Amino acid sequence: MSIDENALFRKVSLRILPVLMLGFFFSYLNRVNVGFAKLQMANELQFSDAVYGFGAGIFFVGYFLLEIPSNVILHRVGARRWISRIMITWGLLSCATIFVRTPMQFYVMRFLLGLAEAGFIPGAIYYMSQWFPAARRGRAWGTFYIALASSGVIGGLISGSILEFFSGLGGLSGWQWLILCEGVPTIVLGVYIFMRMSEQIRTVNWLSDDEKNWLSGAMAAEDRAKVAHGFGGLLANGYVWALVAIYFLYNVGLYAISFWMPTLIQRMGAKDALAIGLLNAVPGLCAIVCMLAFGYSADRFRERKWHLIAAFSMAAVGFVLSVVWQSEPVLGIVALCVANMGVLSIPSLFWAVPTSFLSGVTAAAGIAMINSIGNLAGFVSPYMIGSLKQMTGRTDVALYVVAGGLVLGALLVAAVMQTRKGQRGLAANASR
Repeated sequence: MSIDENALFRKVSLRILPVLMLGFFFSYLNRVNVGFAKLQMANELQFSDAVYGFGAGIFFVGYFLLEIPSNVILHRVGARRWISRIMITWGLLSCATIFVRTPMQFYVMRFLLGLAEAGFIPGAIYYMSQWFPAARRGRAWGTFYIALASSGVIGGLISGSILEFFSGLGGLSGWQWLILCEGVPTIVLGVYIFMRMSEQIRTVNWLSDDEKNWLSGAMAAEDRAKVAHGFGGLLANGYVWALVAIYFLYNVGLYAISFWMPTLIQRMGAKDALAIGLLNAVPGLCAIVCMLAFGYSADRFRERKWHLIAAFSMAAVGFVLSVVWQSEPVLGIVALCVANMGVLSIPSLFWAVPTSFLSGVTAAAGIAMINSIGNLAGFVSPYMIGSLKQMTGRTDVALYVVAGGLVLGALLVAAVMQTRKGQRGLAANASR
């Protein structure tokens, strides 16, 4: 019996992606809501830009420490149990951040939050790679990463509104309501995932037997062509380390714009939190369209290298223009749109590369290794920007450094990534 592949993957997408996207939305919202909370928290708690930058970034130290173990455990105990555990734990710790009063308490809570959240994104990436073959992943991950852009669109509107209208309600500050309102839904979703998430292709009841057999066979055929070696092999693999470096440089740009965009918009002339939230949504809307276009194009042409170079270059240009046009509100927002479009188009293109040649527990560990080390940029980027801003009184130098890092990312992609013609030798190269 012939299988309608488009219909099959519509079923898979509708069952797999919405729940993971909602989890990703809450993940990123809980991770960066301190960017909006800073608008009130810094004054109320007397936190300097350096204190804020260090606290925002130390999250990623905890994240780094448990990322690989967390993804290996997920591979062993199943996505449903482990992703649920991750979400409930980080939701509880996120809510507890409302009790922070000193810089040290802020640092400790952010570090613990990083420990709790470690493994969610690489776990979701690994889980999706078990349901979508390589030719379908660009579109799947482009759709998945809409959640990242939406956290800037919807999250900005929600965060700005909470800061504006909830301040003082029940004796809590607006920033406390912000963290609480964005933490509780994470716990609820974690419980839902434990009850409802599908584990394996052959056990679901929403695919026919023919569809299960076809999809299982397609995924098994891909796995046979992939590399399956130990973690020591990953550490000795130069190609994997090149991917780590590329992903690190991407994250330098991502967390620069994520943690500091509300502050940059405020500098451009926005006066109140609601206006900042509304303007913060514009770059996210632009990014959604751009990342879907990149994902569709990359799948259609079976090409990642030049798409990634274009995305890195677009992001770098956007950061430079955000400095050049910082005194021009309209042009400044345009620059942030360009930067956001470039940055958020990178990950859905990037993750198709390691999942194309790693399988099994090696894929789980490899994805986690790339994600954990790469996400250390989440510590470096906001702390670097905060420190340079405190020393110079301006963000110009820091944003130029971020742009330079993105240019370096584009150059690394050009130097090390395989072209379409060279994809056949990737698995062999990776195993050396």
